[in-house]
Amino acid sequence: MYRERRASDAGEAPVRRCTIRCMGSHTSRNGTQEVLDAVRRIVQSLRESSRRAERHVGVSGAQLFVLQKLAESPSLSVNDLADRTHTHQSSVSTVVARLVDGGLVRRARSGDDGRSVRLSLTPRGARLAARVPGLPQERLVRGVEQLSSSRRRQLASALGALAQAMDAADVPPPMFFEDGPRRRGRHA
Repeated sequence: MYRERRASDAGEAPVRRCTIRCMGSHTSRNGTQEVLDAVRRIVQSLRESSRRAERHVGVSGAQLFVLQKLAESPSLSVNDLADRTHTHQSSVSTVVARLVDGGLVRRARSGDDGRSVRLSLTPRGARLAARVPGLPQERLVRGVEQLSSSRRRQLASALGALAQAMDAADVPPPMFFEDGPRRRGRHA
């Protein structure tokens, strides 16, 4: 069924909009389209956020997410930061290396343990982190955390099986849309 929105006083033509009831023939019976549509919405939100970040502040959405986490908890180890961003240590290390190269994050040896490296924001990184509104990555994390533990386990199992079926389960996943040029040399 279509319904028409009335034309405005400015003389616009009526707009026809399809309501959800008319989508019966466009939805899949086995749920495939619904799953793909949900994934598309999530990916699109994350991609648009990353593009906006690159245009407006010159860093990726993943880099902004890391800056936010460092602003919330100064002086983190790479492993602590990986825990807070819910990513693999190697993935967050790649992002940190770019932020260090860009002068937004500083690495320093821990005073307690000279072998341990702590990460903190530079003044420029802190200013940038303070300007950042809520990111889709944060909303995604909050949304997943709001699921019951059994629903999170079901989702993790289903997505893990999907990654396996796509032959994509054997490599550490990078942070969302962090795909710039690879850094040479030592990583964080």
